Amino acid sequence: CSVQRRHQKIVEVAPAPLLTEETRKQICADAVALAKASNYENAGTCEFLVDEEGKHYFIEMNARLQVEHTVTEEITGIDIVQTQLRVAQGYSLPDLGLKQESIGMKGAAIQCRMTTEDPNLNFAPDTGRLELYQIGEGMGIRIDQSGYQGLVISPYYESLLAKITARGRNHKDACTKLHRALSESRVRGVKTKIEFVKAVLELPEFKILLLILVLLKRIPNYLK
Repeated sequence: CSVQRRHQKIVEVAPAPLLTEETRKQICADAVALAKASNYENAGTCEFLVDEEGKHYFIEMNARLQVEHTVTEEITGIDIVQTQLRVAQGYSLPDLGLKQESIGMKGAAIQCRMTTEDPNLNFAPDTGRLELYQIGEGMGIRIDQSGYQGLVISPYYESLLAKITARGRNHKDACTKLHRALSESRVRGVKTKIEFVKAVLELPEFKILLLILVLLKRIPNYLK
């Protein structure tokens, strides 16, 4: 997790920037050991905290995919959703050509969540009809969405319209692509936090991956 507000994720990045390769390998090994010890099958998400000394601590395991699984898919090249369905069908990881030691990472990815919230009203949910709905596309941009022009946004369900994921050679490249896609997006009829996320991407701390939650305190007046 990178940038959050009230414990809700706003922007996700991969790979985790402050992990050493040794710590990364140990975390992965511990996650695999946990799954084996509990006879767990199929996709799941192990969560760890890493302290300032680089020591990691297990928090919990979610027996499901996380919303931000897209960044993992983009840097590993593995379709996790398809893989979990194949495993549920009875295929083994060797059947699917997957081995833990052969899973690597390439490049960097960033995901943001486009929700119908108004940053100028303390992120209060907004409702209405999507009179215009267009998400910026292009090379290295992935869009997972439920929004469409004419959709009526009610106050009774999740306010997420789309997850926009950018993939690049490095974090800076992915950051530039995501900012461009957001700049080319047009949503009318409801408020969104597109401009807020762009402000996050423009922060010097975010550009050099000093991912600290308090940096959001610098953005309250970003529209003024």
